[in-house]
Amino acid sequence: MTDAASAFEQMQLVYTQYARDRFTTPPPLDWKGSVKAIHYIQSFSPEDNVTPELAHKIAKAFVRKTFGDDAQAVIATHVDKRHIHSHILLNSYSISGQKFYANKESLQRVRYFSDGVCRAFGIEPSPNITGKGKGMKHNEWEHRKNGISWKQQIRDEIDKLIPTVITLEELLQALEERGYEVKRGKYISVRAPEQERFVRTKTLGEEYTEDSLIIRILYRDMGEGVEPLDNFHSDLWDAYDSVIGDVRVLAEQSKKVPRKQNISLPYSANNDLDVYRLSAQLNVINKYHINSISDLEHRIKSLKDEHEKYRNDVNELIDEHIELRNVLEQIKIYHEFSAKGELTSKEEVQLLLAKQTIERHEILSAADEIRLRNRAENLGKKIGTRKETLDKIKKQYEVFKDIRDTYYEDVSREDYIESLVEEERQRQEEFKKKKKPKR
Repeated sequence: MTDAASAFEQMQLVYTQYARDRFTTPPPLDWKGSVKAIHYIQSFSPEDNVTPELAHKIAKAFVRKTFGDDAQAVIATHVDKRHIHSHILLNSYSISGQKFYANKESLQRVRYFSDGVCRAFGIEPSPNITGKGKGMKHNEWEHRKNGISWKQQIRDEIDKLIPTVITLEELLQALEERGYEVKRGKYISVRAPEQERFVRTKTLGEEYTEDSLIIRILYRDMGEGVEPLDNFHSDLWDAYDSVIGDVRVLAEQSKKVPRKQNISLPYSANNDLDVYRLSAQLNVINKYHINSISDLEHRIKSLKDEHEKYRNDVNELIDEHIELRNVLEQIKIYHEFSAKGELTSKEEVQLLLAKQTIERHEILSAADEIRLRNRAENLGKKIGTRKETLDKIKKQYEVFKDIRDTYYEDVSREDYIESLVEEERQRQEEFKKKKKPKR
């Protein structure tokens, strides 16, 4: 089928049947909700001369061969880049209830079947996927010849996307939507369109490690534009202020590893990442007048309770919205089949069910139908507003939790500054070992 709304309804029904969970339910506060769909990208080199029609055909064959005939998947073949590629969104449950998993082992199996299907259609898989070669492709050579760095391209794309996302997962998903390939493991690795090899984000610079990306997203909005209050001081404030002062001194004396930010930020000492994080947290403490660690703990608990309350509220609204949409769909079927001449036996059953639904919900006139449609539309807007509130609560919770963890793990530790000095000492020793001439 090519009707997106129908595909969504069918995938939702299958998932709800077997997962005992709503397909559209917002994720829990810890983001450890169930996996609802798995995203794969199947790309082809321009040298393969693959047409969009063939790429789509290969994607469909790949899904059937890998996951079976009763798997549900949405396949979108894109032609917006030089390389044609298909996005494959797989329902995590099949029609028969089989659960699909995404991990390192399953990825190897998926690649094996993808390679096999491509060969069956006369397309030889790229060596860099199968691990049989390390040569540089022409497009990468041309990229370097023109002075364009793959790493810089990825940095620029990440910097551009950070203001538009609220989680690291959203950032990685946004990269994939723009044609970048992302591998999640011990380290996050990214490959630009037409790039030969993946690069770990930590090799792009200190501000692109997983922890740094989380910090940059987390503190993007919180505490900005807040001027320090001369009359506001607390135990938490004084503890942070003292540590920030010590870190600044260490940075100036080159007694700690410099961690530079290359983007414009409202806080920093020489754009130092440690100071940026601590200063950002101090601004939040100032903005929300957090007086102590116990005050912070109380706010974290309150936000957690508030998030759960809103989440349950959204789930109830979603259930009601789905029911209204189903009724509207039955009204559409009723009008369509009532105006039709001769009906098949299946259509007669559908018409009977639609009529029963209309009677059960007392839809007696066109005005009742309009009222129902307006109610569904208003309910959709209400759900959108509630979800925005959920995101704000989630963001505030994550920031407060990060401040609490930083306080216990770093700020309140007497040996925190000593550990930074030790970190720099080890770095210098490693540097000396690398510089030592070989015999």
